[in-house]
Amino acid sequence: MPLDLLLEPLGYDFMQRAFLVTITAAIVCGVLSCWLVLIGWSLMGDAVSHAVLPGVVIAYLLGTPFAVGALAFGLAAVALIFLVRSTSRVKEDAAIGVVFTTLFALGLVLISVVPSQTDLGHILFGNLLGVSAADLVQVLVLGAFTLVVLVLKRRDLTLYAFDPTHAHAIGLNPKALGALLLALLALTVVVALQAVGVVLVVAMVIIPGATAYLLTDRFARMLLISPTIAAGCAIVGIYASYYLDAASGGMVVLTMGVVFALVYLFAPRHGVIGRSLAAARRRRGAAAKPAEAERQPA
Repeated sequence: MPLDLLLEPLGYDFMQRAFLVTITAAIVCGVLSCWLVLIGWSLMGDAVSHAVLPGVVIAYLLGTPFAVGALAFGLAAVALIFLVRSTSRVKEDAAIGVVFTTLFALGLVLISVVPSQTDLGHILFGNLLGVSAADLVQVLVLGAFTLVVLVLKRRDLTLYAFDPTHAHAIGLNPKALGALLLALLALTVVVALQAVGVVLVVAMVIIPGATAYLLTDRFARMLLISPTIAAGCAIVGIYASYYLDAASGGMVVLTMGVVFALVYLFAPRHGVIGRSLAAARRRRGAAAKPAEAERQPA
């Protein structure tokens, strides 16, 4: 029965934790991704998500929570990127590439040389089905904090995204708002890291916002559509991974990619096929008006 298919995975504690962690990460990533897509910081999300890897490994060596090391290196990566960009002639995209690839490579080296009874490879691809109760609490606390800050500062962040000059003119500090957004990005990466790992985090902070951007022209609606899509894909992806015996994090991201592809093709106003169909309807309507006019009695 369909109801049995829905309830069966929920009978396991590890699946319940997987659902909670993934849905929390998806909602936070979905909200933040709206600003990243709007500003054009997709590559920055990629940089921060990869740069946290050495921090996670070092945290393991020191016996501290993974989130501490990940957050420290995420913030350090942001600071290094702005340092390189502001003190040299290297442009932002190149600075991002240099910093995140170097830190990511450092993380891979550390994984390869650190003796461990724990499989640190799950940092790369996530360990969704191995989430502990402590991990769940950590994700819920960080996710709630990040979401509350985003909601409270949404007007200032939106104005900064659309027009930093106007934001400065009315007394806001664009640099501080940019730094806040990047700090929240680092926190969000830490939240999503447990669900999908370093490699796939960037998808969760970009795809939902990009999908919502194709569905609406209003930012307020985008802030609702994006986390809704992300959470829905998280649920579908976990169910699919359970019944297909596939990687949970990969299936969640794959579901997001499939939804984006459908929206890209069929969105009413901005989809490739949807836009063509709307143009065809307009042409038929324009051609029908002269014919109706000719049939009108003089």
